[in-house]
Amino acid sequence: MLGSLAISLSELVLSLGAIALMMVAAYAGDRATRTISILAVALFAAAAIIAVHGHWGIAFGGLYVADAFSAYAKVLIYVAAAIALMLAPGFFVSTGGLRAEYPVLILLSSVGMGMMVSATDLLTLYVGLELQSLAAYVLASFMRRDTRSAEAGLKYFVLGALASGMLLYGISLLYGFTGTTSFTGVAAGMADGLSTGELFGLVFVLAGLAFKASAVPFHMWTPDVYEGAPTPVTAFFASAPKVAAMALLVRVSIDALGPATMAWRQIVIFSALASTILGGVAAIGQTNVKRLLAYSSINNVGFALFGLAAGTPAGAASVLTYMAVYIVMTLGTFICVLHMRGADGQPVETIASLSGLSRTRPGLAAALAVFMFSLAGIPPLFGFWPKFLVFDALVQVGLWPLAAVGIATSVIGAYYYLKIVKTMYFDEPANVIAANDKVAEGVLVTFLALAVSPLGYLAIPFLDQVSGVAAAALF
Repeated sequence: MLGSLAISLSELVLSLGAIALMMVAAYAGDRATRTISILAVALFAAAAIIAVHGHWGIAFGGLYVADAFSAYAKVLIYVAAAIALMLAPGFFVSTGGLRAEYPVLILLSSVGMGMMVSATDLLTLYVGLELQSLAAYVLASFMRRDTRSAEAGLKYFVLGALASGMLLYGISLLYGFTGTTSFTGVAAGMADGLSTGELFGLVFVLAGLAFKASAVPFHMWTPDVYEGAPTPVTAFFASAPKVAAMALLVRVSIDALGPATMAWRQIVIFSALASTILGGVAAIGQTNVKRLLAYSSINNVGFALFGLAAGTPAGAASVLTYMAVYIVMTLGTFICVLHMRGADGQPVETIASLSGLSRTRPGLAAALAVFMFSLAGIPPLFGFWPKFLVFDALVQVGLWPLAAVGIATSVIGAYYYLKIVKTMYFDEPANVIAANDKVAEGVLVTFLALAVSPLGYLAIPFLDQVSGVAAAALF
């Protein structure tokens, strides 16, 4: 038992820390929110260090595993959650909704995400996923006096309950037809051929997980929730849970459903193509920046799924590299969105308000342009590299027609990213966005912009090594 607790120490630290901070919030009230947020970031740093340098192995009788794959995913999750947490105080102070419960909810959601990426059993998978989701539903409706936020939370809850039901039904089918809920047991049950019941179970499990990753056709919640939720919450949703969902999808597909690769590959290919096409086309007519970024996230999930479709160590490694670069680009973009404020200090979210930004706020315009070019995958910016890796993984297994279609769909997505750059640099100034004096956010956005600039290519040897080791842990 002590050995299992040592292996799951990351989750233990975050759980006990969240409980302690909840007590502080109960006694000290909202005035302690900044202190609680700083302590929460410190807990994330400690959990990330433990995930990498702590005990690895199988815990709780095969329900949980700490390995290179889970360590890689947890570091990305904790870093993304910590950055999203640091962005919150400035936003909520100006909108009057800063509450001490916010950092605690982020911590509890991250505990669930840690369990998701370490799950080796369908029951652990479900418990982790629900823990992450329950905190997320509250976060989406955190500004409860704002109609859009309340609506976002309700939509997310209702559709999330539907997805959980589908996932549970799939788990029950896999358990009924294989006689076990462990990933290795499910894989052994499928090794002698895929029965109709197992096939249906596989489809429902992948559907439930696709909802969490916001992959088409289970993407319908994403634009409304991204637009309605407070911007720091949207930044959190677009980064940490996305990494957790994709990592879980990779582990389940390879660990539990490995013998049925030909079956799930068809589902993943359909979802990847649909996500890249819909994410590209539907974003073109958007006028709200956050809705556009919602479709952008759907589009990027599609590209990451191309790597999973390969079903090889190189494909899994390309997904991990893609998610690492994706969270840098996404968080940087959302920091720029947080800087979009009018003279009255209230958030401005329309794309039209960016008109002529290069002449009124040149630094902000330059940073946002870097993130847009990188999200579009235009060389020499670093966003090109992960797209190259996923397409290369497809070509290696002979799926070059799929890679060709993927390259073509990336051109569709480039249109709306470049539209934002055109609005900032070639339209007449709207003079809507006021100056911002937040130095810490300015430093952070500069660092993230440099990370996805051509300087990012210097990180390729390190990224290739760690993602390769992490992916090898699954095979």
